[in-house]
Amino acid sequence: MQAIKSVGVLSFAKIMGAVYGALRLLAIPICLIGGLAGMASGQEGGIGAGIGIVILGIFAPFLYGAIGFVFGALTAWVYNLMASWIGGIQIELTQYQQLQGAVRLA
Repeated sequence: MQAIKSVGVLSFAKIMGAVYGALRLLAIPICLIGGLAGMASGQEGGIGAGIGIVILGIFAPFLYGAIGFVFGALTAWVYNLMASWIGGIQIELTQYQQLQGAVRLA
């Protein structure tokens, strides 16, 4: 068994920012459909709300990416602090051997 002693705060923050931003990209079609439906509803305030939802759908991945970056850095920092006190996460690693284009466990 091996343990993860520490995590690079900046590298973890970058990965988490990218993951959160990418996951939010999946919601863009929903925001666009909802925004367009709001604009097409013809109700009072529907156009303004629809435009707001479309704008939110476009800018939300950047906002979520920034939030993921900040909380990823915080998470990595807290992990490193806790790992120094009580030990890191224990993992068991195995090596892969590649034979003639196939991957096989060693």
